[in-house]
Amino acid sequence: MQDHRHVNYFAHESSYIDEGAVIGNGTKIWHFSHVLAGAVIGERCNLGQNVVVMPGTKIGNNVKIQNNVSIYEGVELEDDVFCGPSCVFTNVMNPRSHVSRKNEYRRTLVRRGSSIGANATIVCGVTLGEYAFIGAGAVVTSDVPPYGLMVGVPARRVGWMCQCGERLHPKAGRAACGVCGATYEESGATLRQTAPSRARVVAS
Repeated sequence: MQDHRHVNYFAHESSYIDEGAVIGNGTKIWHFSHVLAGAVIGERCNLGQNVVVMPGTKIGNNVKIQNNVSIYEGVELEDDVFCGPSCVFTNVMNPRSHVSRKNEYRRTLVRRGSSIGANATIVCGVTLGEYAFIGAGAVVTSDVPPYGLMVGVPARRVGWMCQCGERLHPKAGRAACGVCGATYEESGATLRQTAPSRARVVAS
């Protein structure tokens, strides 16, 4: 990636891209969004209306951030992450308007392929495992295992999701996706993929 003045990306005329932001080729930034200096955004990302990306954040390739989402300092989104409309990230556990806690920001890591539903809240200091799936309105307060399906307040795991986004139904510790053919093995509170999808995944 290069300085944002020298790459091929689209930014709507109503958006603000500060000098010093790094934006990859093919990324699209829509109405009323603001990318601040020090933010790093990968290639082929899509930032919807009214998205704010703060300094010290890192966004991978092919990340989709829907309307009204703020990515605060300390948050990292790996490749292929989906952030639903109005989902929320935090970066301080005990904020007070009159107390500066900039040196207390907690890192939040959203690993490759994870999806976060509309209006969900991700409390700072947690890691969402690869291809985790956070239901709409859930409040995540602890780490999420790869492929974990999380719902509720506070969020709890209620099942597993395939890499392609379909729900899995393990039997005797094994699961196969009826849509893409990927297979998995369940062991306690973890799930691992044993064979990848047979279907060709096309980025939308």
